[in-house]
Amino acid sequence: MAGYDIVIIGGAIVGSSIAWHLREEGFAGTIALVERDPQFARAATTLSCASIRQQFSIAENIRLSQYTLALFRRLKQEFGAEADIAFREKGYLILASEEGLPVLKASHAVQTAEGADILMEDAAALSRRFGWLSTEGIAGGAWGRSGEGWFDAHALLMLFRKALKDRKIDMIRASVTGLNRQGNRITAVKLDNGERLEAGIVMNAAGPNGGRVAAMAGIALPVEPRKRSVFVFEARERFDDMPLLVDPSGIYVRPEGSVYITGGAEPHETDRAADPGDFEPDWPLFEETIWPVLAARIPAFEAIKVGRAWAGHYDYNTLDQNAVIGQHPEVKNFIFANGFSGHGLQQAPAVGRALAELIVHGGYRTIDCSVFGYERVAQGRPYRELNVI
Repeated sequence: MAGYDIVIIGGAIVGSSIAWHLREEGFAGTIALVERDPQFARAATTLSCASIRQQFSIAENIRLSQYTLALFRRLKQEFGAEADIAFREKGYLILASEEGLPVLKASHAVQTAEGADILMEDAAALSRRFGWLSTEGIAGGAWGRSGEGWFDAHALLMLFRKALKDRKIDMIRASVTGLNRQGNRITAVKLDNGERLEAGIVMNAAGPNGGRVAAMAGIALPVEPRKRSVFVFEARERFDDMPLLVDPSGIYVRPEGSVYITGGAEPHETDRAADPGDFEPDWPLFEETIWPVLAARIPAFEAIKVGRAWAGHYDYNTLDQNAVIGQHPEVKNFIFANGFSGHGLQQAPAVGRALAELIVHGGYRTIDCSVFGYERVAQGRPYRELNVI
């Protein structure tokens, strides 16, 4: 039986960021990073659309992404001269109907107060700016002129993973099968290879499986996997000025090299927890829902050629679509980094820094994540993020 000061469950971007930032903050104790799939073939990190934005409805989410953006600006300083994640800073364009315009304006006010470079324009101005865009049914839109875009998720993850190799982190390939709890402490983590890891602190960075891991400790966490399909298509027209566009329907589209990717059509009324083994794209979503919207919003997309598709799982917080971050109020050596609801990749560096500060210094210093604490879950008190894509 091995013993560690900290056992991190989940070795993708959130867990790896936590481990890296712990060492950056001077934590000298022993750390184990447990990951069942070190190729990350089904990880939410690598199956995401790999984008970053500041267009959120609450200030704390904006601050988390701003920290990550600042890290992107100094990647070579932190990870070496060869560090590159192919960041394309082309912005988000979030469109609103007349009905949705008040929410967009309220969110824009929060964003600008936080220093985000977001331009709010009416339909006529948007038509002049983006000649390929149909603004039928659109009252306005918010466009990120800087500080938003997309990047290579796998490249970012590998920067963290490679940087951990000389940081004295034990990388353990295994699935967690149970947690030993004695009163208000988690004492050990049980693995499917028969090992048992004694732990001073257990950190739940298990992505879509975060709710299941918490349940092993008798803790209710409203986080479940939700399947999201992503489709790739070709079009004759190339729009070099295209941001990541979000239609009022929730459907998004953005360029990806010589092709485009799209998704976001899952109906809210039937959106449920995914089968953990279901990674089959939902092709009818594209044919029946996405393509008609794309053709109406961008007329050049009436004639396209569909290519491949993939599906990944969000770690979806059913309470309020916001992260749960920090210590359990009673089981204080159990720490959450869960429920990002599609925002985990862009928020992971900031959350890693915040939790490292919490452990090393006893409190948040760079970004106060108190509003994301488990207490709101225990009280059934949502702190809702309205801009979920």
